[in-house]
Amino acid sequence: MKKLVLSFAFAALVAGGAMAQEKPKATAPQEQAVNGPSLTFEEKEFNFGDIAQGDVVEHTFKFTNTGTQPLVIERVDVTCGCTTPAWSKEPVMPGKTGFVTAKFNSAGKMGQQKKAITVHSNAADGAKYVYIVTNIKDKAAASASKQ
Repeated sequence: MKKLVLSFAFAALVAGGAMAQEKPKATAPQEQAVNGPSLTFEEKEFNFGDIAQGDVVEHTFKFTNTGTQPLVIERVDVTCGCTTPAWSKEPVMPGKTGFVTAKFNSAGKMGQQKKAITVHSNAADGAKYVYIVTNIKDKAAASASKQ
């Protein structure tokens, strides 16, 4: 019985040693040039801070086409009717910049808000998301805090 246990232990040791002799696999470089269009935003989130209920605020997100082919924004989706998007309609050439603008109407909203803007394009890596964030206060409370 001892010989049998020792034989298995020795076999496991030899097999483990043989596995350790394999060469590690080569890894791909971390940053590889994107073949095709690629959408890279300067910022992924913008915070308006505190605003009064009923205020309409707007922010423009700038992006660069970091790919090798023209980038075309197909559509921009928002989470509710309180946010209106606008975007670069012409193709954005490699290395050039474009924009996505979000206009937010706070009427009927209160408290913390985080709205997603989904940008659908022909980019190789799929849809991208940017966010607008704000804290909506009652109009009377907001005007009192400004005084």
